[in-house]
Amino acid sequence: MKSLIRGEKVKLVDYTPSTQIEVEVKIDANSEIDITCFGLNADKKLVDDRYMIFYNQTQSPLNELRLPNYQNGSGTFLINLDKLPPSAQYLVFTGTIDGEGTMGNIFSGSIQIKANGQSILEYTFKGNEFQNEKAVIIAELYVKSIWRVASVGRGYDGGLAALLKDFGGEVAEEEQPQITPSPPANDKKVNLEKKMAQQAPKILDLSKKAKVSLEKVGLQNHHAKVALCLDISASMYSLYRSGKIQDFAERILALGTRFDDDGSIDIFLFGARSHDAGELTIDNFNGFVNQLIKRYPLEGSTYYGKAMKTIREHYFGQASKRNSPHPSSVPVYVMFVTDGATFDEKETINHIRNSSYEPIFWQFMAIGKSNKGVKRRGLFNSFQSDFSFLEKLDDLSGRYIDNADFFSVEDPQHVSDHELYDLLMQEYPSWVRAASTKGLIAGTTSRVR
Repeated sequence: MKSLIRGEKVKLVDYTPSTQIEVEVKIDANSEIDITCFGLNADKKLVDDRYMIFYNQTQSPLNELRLPNYQNGSGTFLINLDKLPPSAQYLVFTGTIDGEGTMGNIFSGSIQIKANGQSILEYTFKGNEFQNEKAVIIAELYVKSIWRVASVGRGYDGGLAALLKDFGGEVAEEEQPQITPSPPANDKKVNLEKKMAQQAPKILDLSKKAKVSLEKVGLQNHHAKVALCLDISASMYSLYRSGKIQDFAERILALGTRFDDDGSIDIFLFGARSHDAGELTIDNFNGFVNQLIKRYPLEGSTYYGKAMKTIREHYFGQASKRNSPHPSSVPVYVMFVTDGATFDEKETINHIRNSSYEPIFWQFMAIGKSNKGVKRRGLFNSFQSDFSFLEKLDDLSGRYIDNADFFSVEDPQHVSDHELYDLLMQEYPSWVRAASTKGLIAGTTSRVR
């Protein structure tokens, strides 16, 4: 394997049209770093937006560029050079810092190129080669009668925006309609992101995916508490044992890190009884669900209303009947997960109607098939669940505002992270708009897309 020095250009040896090219990029740092490949034309301008390959767009139109593996500070690209359109003359690999930090503070970085699984080229760099840059062009593949490689190592003070401008891409407008005004710089938020980069990179990666879905609906600066309410009836046994509830809880924790800066979400459980089970945090998430089920063994029946009562008491001090708005500056988003029908339909309906006067939104997700299912494969192909009551709650009359949404999945692991976060934001933005207009969320006057 050949080691390149900065600025060196070499032919891409051992390349034929059938060669599978793999490019692995790694940057070791305490900052949140995104790895991106730009497909550029002969003028070094973006071919089109579909050839910007990163965590939110992991493949090009014909799969000639793919990003199957990525996390904070690293990414592996698979490339079929023969399928690239003639206009794509350069593939440029970059790293950009999202948030605090500069390239001068990174520990080390590398790009390694493989042909048919065999390492053929590598370029390494260190933070002392940079100063205040927020982005770096690491290397580029380019065609000049034959595909070649150049190690670049050039930094940009302006980060991703500067790269996009240089490549002829459109930089998103900073000023967008928001539900709440953009908060000032928050040291707690910055420290949380640094902490996740150090000890919870998996949660940080999920958090970045949640951020994409929030930006789509103008909620990137929205502030809310997040609660996860889990069914612990006996029928959930296989889901807990398989680790699927642990994985799902981590995805909701990541959403919580976007809505709040304390790095935690509140956990509630329900079966025959309801339980306020404390907090899931970036400090205790590893193995959290297994420990939870040891403390709260699975129970023999299902009561939604008991859980809703506990949650309303936790956030608002009581769960009685309401007929006038009960405002708060911080709303509550409840992720409510179940695999079966409830024994207390009347009580559940009463809580939905009464809590419609409170700043709380109920996102119900059922595990199993239903008329509103989004996935039709997995563990539950032969099992048809009756979620007609949850469908009824979704469209319930007699409420101050619509405060609930429902969808079902046959297997939570068969829903991608991006799809899940999009599903979680189907009705919540419109609820926030209505809650702000009708006085449930104090101090909000701006709009959501």
